[in-house]
Amino acid sequence: MFDSLTDKLQGVFRRLGGRGTITEKDLDEALREVRLALLEADVNYKVVKDFVQAVRERALGADVTKSLTPMQQIIDIVNQQMIDVLGGGHSRLEKAKSAPTVVMLLGLKGSGKTTTTAKLALHLRRQGETPIMVGADPERVAAVEQLQSLGKQLGIPVVAQTGTRPEQAAKKGLEEAKRIGASYVLVDTVGHVQLDEDDQKNLKSLHKLLSPAEVLLVADAMTGQEAVHAAEEFNKTVPLTGLILTKLDGDARGGAALSIRSVTGVPIKFVGAGEKADALEPFYPDRFASRILGMGDLLTLIDKAKAEMTDTDVESLTQRMKKGSLTLDDFLDQYQRIKRMGPLSQLVGLLPGFSQIKNRLNVDDMDENYFRHVEAIIYSMTKEERQNPDIIDGSRRRRIATGSGTKPADINRVLKQFREAKKIMQMISTGRGSKISPFLR
Repeated sequence: MFDSLTDKLQGVFRRLGGRGTITEKDLDEALREVRLALLEADVNYKVVKDFVQAVRERALGADVTKSLTPMQQIIDIVNQQMIDVLGGGHSRLEKAKSAPTVVMLLGLKGSGKTTTTAKLALHLRRQGETPIMVGADPERVAAVEQLQSLGKQLGIPVVAQTGTRPEQAAKKGLEEAKRIGASYVLVDTVGHVQLDEDDQKNLKSLHKLLSPAEVLLVADAMTGQEAVHAAEEFNKTVPLTGLILTKLDGDARGGAALSIRSVTGVPIKFVGAGEKADALEPFYPDRFASRILGMGDLLTLIDKAKAEMTDTDVESLTQRMKKGSLTLDDFLDQYQRIKRMGPLSQLVGLLPGFSQIKNRLNVDDMDENYFRHVEAIIYSMTKEERQNPDIIDGSRRRRIATGSGTKPADINRVLKQFREAKKIMQMISTGRGSKISPFLR
């Protein structure tokens, strides 16, 4: 989403970096470009004005014009100011003093509210909680069916039926949550086109009934400043405790993400960046600012990797690495773990410095084609070949290529990558190499 903004900001920094010293005039010229870049990204005008002014004051206060490394100082100041604009620190979900904790999800139609309800439920379950989802939009049949379908796919209980009032559905959901001992109740409310007087009255009534610990607005980041206006309106009706920004994997300019916290005063708690049920991330202002400035986000990448590998998995893999007994089955297993972590284009975007070389890499094509070819090639091998790839000769390559719909040259490439990865992992296990997994290289 922020590719264009990232490119423009880095362009400003590169130009400043080419100068030995920076004058106050140079700083003002650079900040004018930063201002234009933020406005083009659809950031709220007042937020931009305050941002640029704060950066200028910090820069002059730090005497960057007399510094031997002015560019690094300016980048650090812009980064810190962006973190402040995004909310400062990480804001966690509140938990009720006694179970269940009720979370009320609000939003406009089309914001992805029902899907986000399911994503949040899955996130909570992975944290060791026992969530239940409640469909408090019983008048819209599609909403009920969608929530029930998502609940079935994820194995999460759902209370939803058509033909009742939202209050009745909510009461039934609370009763069921207490009956089964659920720790969280996620209430998917009516999606609104806009908040009229009746809508506001109904929301207030449902809020009074539920007494939720959290009231989260699900806002579509691709709608830009409309998402900010919607957040303001909802916040006037019922007090919001947090925001969830969806569709951050889209190609919009991203101004909502940089405006909504400053304008509403409500913290962003989660962001959605994909269609899959696990494509919901806790929001960390410092990590987000780092991504925008093209500095990567290794902490989020590590979190994703941890979610795919248990301590037992790591120990087992480490032992096989030390013995040099890794097989193509291990190789395939690691590729599949990476694939589950999300689109490759998003993962490599978390690596520091990637924004500077992304145009030279064909990463988007690798997401589908590359992983599919690697899987097809290894699945087309016999068990013996996967355990001992050295026996794969010319005739075996041709058979594997035919079975996987690829070419013998593709088989050679996969085998070469496997051998290189195996060599590097043996070096890692004996402390002679980098500790970065070769499967992420």
